[in-house]
Amino acid sequence: MTDTLTRDAIAQKIKRLEYRNMAFIDGHFVPARSGKTFPTLNPATGEVLTEVAACDTEDVDLAVKAARRAFDLGVWSRLAPAERKAIMKRFADLIDEHRLELAILESLEAGKPIGECFNVDIPDTANTIRWNAETADKLYDAVAPTAPDVVATVRREPLGVVGAVLPWNFPAMMVGWKLGPALVTGNCVIVKPAQLTSLTTIRIAELGHQAGIPAGVLNVVPGLGSTAGQALGMHPDVDLIAFTGSTAVGRRFLEYSAATNLKRVALELGGKNPQVVMPDVSDLKTVASNVLASAFWNMGENCSAGSRLIVHRSIKDALLDEMLVQLETEWKTGDPLDPEVRLGALIQKDHMDKVLGFIDRAKAAGLTALTGGEQILEETGGYFVAPTIFDDVPTDAEIAREEIFGPVLAVIPFDTEDEAIAIANDTCYGLAASLWSDDLSTVHRMSAAIRAGTVSVNCFSEGDITTPFGGYKQSGFGGRDKSVYAHEHYTELKTTWIKVG
Repeated sequence: MTDTLTRDAIAQKIKRLEYRNMAFIDGHFVPARSGKTFPTLNPATGEVLTEVAACDTEDVDLAVKAARRAFDLGVWSRLAPAERKAIMKRFADLIDEHRLELAILESLEAGKPIGECFNVDIPDTANTIRWNAETADKLYDAVAPTAPDVVATVRREPLGVVGAVLPWNFPAMMVGWKLGPALVTGNCVIVKPAQLTSLTTIRIAELGHQAGIPAGVLNVVPGLGSTAGQALGMHPDVDLIAFTGSTAVGRRFLEYSAATNLKRVALELGGKNPQVVMPDVSDLKTVASNVLASAFWNMGENCSAGSRLIVHRSIKDALLDEMLVQLETEWKTGDPLDPEVRLGALIQKDHMDKVLGFIDRAKAAGLTALTGGEQILEETGGYFVAPTIFDDVPTDAEIAREEIFGPVLAVIPFDTEDEAIAIANDTCYGLAASLWSDDLSTVHRMSAAIRAGTVSVNCFSEGDITTPFGGYKQSGFGGRDKSVYAHEHYTELKTTWIKVG
């Protein structure tokens, strides 16, 4: 991979860029059977990039039939694990080889800073596929400890046809998180990308086919959630739906499952994640840097965003002063294709208006915005909101309880450890949390008390590919993304009980 991230390299690649904008079903690009399309926009300019095939029930049915046929024929599910591994490693290599192209597609369609796409999202996608590939021939089935005259084996078997429904905020990374464990365990997959961000997913599916994934094993059906998404959730021949997105939509997939074939549902949903800073921390500069990254990374359009800063009253002002200095000097907002930009555009106008609505209501309630609080760069035609920090936010305030999914941070002071834990847990969500303390006993005690799927200590982190990712309460259930634990909800356990003699 020889591409580098320079303005000239980006400009040259954009000149040669081709949009794959059709469905990818049974190894071929095909238009929607209805002939309908929908526009996908560049959030940084408001301009249409291309028209994408608008799949609906008929297209989803074709994709499911292709996947079921491929699964029943065993062209993927009955390959030796080492063969699946080799193909998936080639798949990862192709993602790496097309890193700049994929990063540009992601930045153009999602408004994400190109630096993050190029240096984080696309490499992570390739690494996820490659890491899962390496597990293919390294996970063993089991022999149960039975009586001497019985041999009982427990085997992992692929479920069959998996539907993966993606969010718009991390299109490439999320397709990697879904495809890695689903494919390595032998399933066939239909991916429904978010309506707002389809282009990277379609191109990645094409690369998978080029790597040797057989026709019908990996399919992509772009379209609206109310048509293609619902059709996939309701389809009686889909064995599992893996969904990442809002809690409200996650509930719908549970309803679809109950109304049809009781397909498995794996949900990774929203979050209102706390960042707890204890008074004993000594390095406020590092804390400030990580707090800002947690709150404003990807414009706050992140389910694990640390949108509640719960900080001890004695150090609150000093920490906020350091944060404001770093925000001014290190967090440039602007054209997502500029490698120096750290804050890009929000995904669409409706979402920007929603975020601004939260800000306006907070101001109307008398809350103080230390910085930001308005739309900026309106002359570009894009959807930019300045990073916003509200100080002294009551725990019952809307911005302290609702998932805003934008660059808005609520600062909540506390006085005692018990109070900090109570505030951190006072939410219907439980996806992630960050904890800052220099005292080891405090770290162990509080990280155990905070109800979240991932608790990072003295850093902002979601872990890596080796650790499971998912939440408590209304942040999801039904399995975990990443790590070998993700394989469990893409497989069925079969016991074979053999009486000997």
